[in-house]
Amino acid sequence: MRASGILLHITSLPSPYGIGTLGAEAFAFIDFLKNSGQKYWQILPLGPTGFGDSPYQTFSAFAGNPYLIDLERLRQDGLLTKEELRSIFFGSDPSLVDFGALYENRLRILRSAFARFRPDEKYASFVYGEAEWLDNYSLFMALKEHFSGGSWTEWPEDIRLRRPEAVARYTDGLSAEINFHRFLQYEFFRQWKDVRAYAHHQGVSMIGDVPLYVPMDCADVWAESGWFELDEARHPKRVAGVPPDQFSADGQLWGNPLYDWPAMRADGYGWWLRRLRAAARLFDVVRIDHFRGLESYWAVPCGEATARNGVWCKGPGTNFVEAVKAGCPNVDFIAEDLGFLTPAVSELRAASGWPGMKVLQFAFDSREPSDYLPHNYTPHCVCYTGTHDNETLAQWFGDLSVDDLTYARQYLGLNQPEGYCTGMLRGGMSSVAELFMAQMQDWLELGMHARMNRPGTLGGTNWRWRMMPDQASPELAERILAITRMYGRI
Repeated sequence: MRASGILLHITSLPSPYGIGTLGAEAFAFIDFLKNSGQKYWQILPLGPTGFGDSPYQTFSAFAGNPYLIDLERLRQDGLLTKEELRSIFFGSDPSLVDFGALYENRLRILRSAFARFRPDEKYASFVYGEAEWLDNYSLFMALKEHFSGGSWTEWPEDIRLRRPEAVARYTDGLSAEINFHRFLQYEFFRQWKDVRAYAHHQGVSMIGDVPLYVPMDCADVWAESGWFELDEARHPKRVAGVPPDQFSADGQLWGNPLYDWPAMRADGYGWWLRRLRAAARLFDVVRIDHFRGLESYWAVPCGEATARNGVWCKGPGTNFVEAVKAGCPNVDFIAEDLGFLTPAVSELRAASGWPGMKVLQFAFDSREPSDYLPHNYTPHCVCYTGTHDNETLAQWFGDLSVDDLTYARQYLGLNQPEGYCTGMLRGGMSSVAELFMAQMQDWLELGMHARMNRPGTLGGTNWRWRMMPDQASPELAERILAITRMYGRI
């Protein structure tokens, strides 16, 4: 069935508390999606972020981000007061997330809520039901606080290596902090459950993102180190990245630890199945980021300054895909099959049966034909204007060469009265792709200030853009609805 949706991360929603949350504005955006005829809301990973604030580098593959907990709901539940909320500085610019202010103040006010919280049967059931990951994660976060935020690789050897007596000693000594992080997860998942239930009531499905890799400084690598390429001292042997290309002479050195795929295969990919099942409890569709790394991946010796001296290694391939399909039979997936694709990667994606991605911004190179041109699509794919890593459409059009802009204008019939951004959105809507997704920034025709991320960079405005309260207007919903109906995606 033909459908369409909008990509907008939770953090980009409006709110009076410095960052988008799972509060009233999330419910209002679901109403906006329904009124504009959209059936899908796509978001970025929901994990707790650390240095760099990237949702693709989180402290857990299972936990939720405490920044997304709605403070107004905590006030309604009697855990916070209006005076406390008014006393906290969350940032001075409502169009940008001030992560520095959140880091300084958000957990402080959440601790005030925790001090008033009284555990009940629902809380006890959550802690018991999620213990497999929650216990390790809560201890991990308590230890990070205890050791002034340092990476677990810098902790004392006994707890770094998880010797049983050290785990028992710290678990007992840090019990209050451990319970604080359990409380945060309880509140996050309680609020998320309500948001998702409302989305379903309004006919909107959620698309979520699962990064292929996890960062070194996360609870999963610390607690389950046997699934990663680490030495006896728990240091990575090799790390992830991508090789040099026409855009980067040094490649990209991501630094994530690599999986010990033979060990995972011998275990039936149990950790991965737990991870994907957890994602499926959050989302209706799961997008697997960097899908090509399942066919082959770039491995760089630890200690290298660039990604130049890496090598290609075979990934788990069809064995992994078949295990996922058997272990998660009722989960719908999207394969993020962008980047340098070999025939083997395309064959693996085809064998999976999962739809791949087509990005319109990659289509209009006047020097050569592109597989991303809509006439080359087959229906079983997802067409995007751009992803969170791309320029907004308005910025993209401004940066195009004369030849490429001429090509796009001729191909899509772009014209000034309609507007180039609208014409590009029309091109995606009219394609044969079963699903069309557009960034909210593109419907709003926003420029470079609204770009979500610039890959390979830290700081700046990465991950910070926020929508203003009046931008998801009834008039915009009507405009989106009209073009959605025109191309049979209602």
